[in-house]
Parts: sequence; C-alpha cells; structure tokens
Amino acid sequence: MLRNLFRRLTKLLLWFVVGSALLVLALRWIDPPSTALMAERKIQSWVDGKPIDLQRSWRPWRDLPDDLKIAVIAAEDQKFADHWGFDIAAIRLALQHNADGGNLRGASTISQQVAKNLFLWSGRSWPRKVLEAWFTGLIELFWPKQRILEVYLNSVEWSDGVFGAEAAARHHFNVGATYLSRQQSCLLAAVLPNPRAWSASHPGPHVQRRANWIRRQSYQLGGNHYLKQLSAPQPLVQWWPEWLPKP
Repeated sequence: MLRNLFRRLTKLLLWFVVGSALLVLALRWIDPPSTALMAERKIQSWVDGKPIDLQRSWRPWRDLPDDLKIAVIAAEDQKFADHWGFDIAAIRLALQHNADGGNLRGASTISQQVAKNLFLWSGRSWPRKVLEAWFTGLIELFWPKQRILEVYLNSVEWSDGVFGAEAAARHHFNVGATYLSRQQSCLLAAVLPNPRAWSASHPGPHVQRRANWIRRQSYQLGGNHYLKQLSAPQPLVQWWPEWLPKP
C-alpha cells in the first residue's frame, strides 16, 4: 500500500512539474487572460455580498510608457535587470528586520510578484512560499526580463478590482496608459505597496513624498538607458548548460 501511495504521489509530482513548466513556457508568448489574484478578488466580493466588476485591458510592451516601466522598477525592484528572480540581500535584511521585532517586511522581486499574482493565492504560508519560489524560477528560466515586466504591468492591482496599467490609468487619471505623464507614472508606482488603501489620483502626503522619491530614483537608475538592458536578446532558456546546443 505504501509503495502504491508513493508511486502515485511521485507520478502526481511529475505531472505538476511538467505541466507547470509547459504552462509558464506557453505564457512567454500567450497573454494570460486572467490571474489567480483576479479570481480571488472576484470570489471574495461574492462572499462579502459586494460583487465587483473587475477592470483590465491588456496593453503590449510597446504601448506601455517608459516612464511607468522605470518608475515601477525604481519603486519595487531596483535590481530587476541583474538578479535571477530573488534579491538575496534584501531577503536577508527583511528576515533580520522581522526577527528583531520590526513591522513585517517583505522582499519580493517583480518576478516573485508575477508568480504570486498569476498562479497563487494570498497569504504567507510556507507551502505558498515554496510554490512561489518554483514558479519564480520557471519564469526567470523561460521569460526575458522585458516579458516579465510586461506581464507585471498588465496584472498588478492598482485599486480594488482594477488590474493592469491601462485600467489603472483610466480609473485614476481618465487617460489611456500610453498617455500617462511622468508624475502620474510615479504616483501609480507609489501606491503599489498598498493599492487598495492608497490612491494615485488623490494622493496623501505619504504617497506624494514616495512619488517624488521614485522620480529621483528613476533618474539615478538611468531612466530609458536602464530599460535597454531588459530588451537585450536572451536565449529561450537562460540557464542552459554551456556544453549543450542552444535551443
């Protein structure tokens, strides 16, 4: 019985590994029509008895403003172009900060947030963290950085039920994402730590200060010059062994 159970579990794990890898690989080219977070928000609104209409319109990379791209990187993950999905130094600092009794602090990269938003549920349990690490590794393995940021900007929540840059631009500023100004882009990036409580269109003093800080950080990162690092040609599999032919 134990042998049969072990065989079944091994087969189930193998199917999960292969299936999740193929799914992530396909999403390199296929724009995800929805996300796990969107489904969670919809279901939660039904449970609360306050149904909401989710807002989201996909915009390809070329239609997303550079000011918003660099503002989000400056706000959320300044080492985005260099790491492989995990900012080890930031994780160590967060663990030390939390161990010392400070306010709970995270250290999620943009890649980790894409994995969480697309595939997983909210929470801080260890099983979810393990799955987040698995999907983050697959995303970094199969997607170029440009694609990771494109999916992030089209999937992140910018207000209750408002997902993606296009819906956020229309919700907060009544313009399409393409026409966002630099200051509007910084304000949108500034509310990302708490988008359901903070407003980009009616920013309080904290959001204003944070937006100004993001604007300065965007300049220091190099602005559009930083973004050029994301569009450099990359192999399909970034960690491909040197002794094997490139795919």
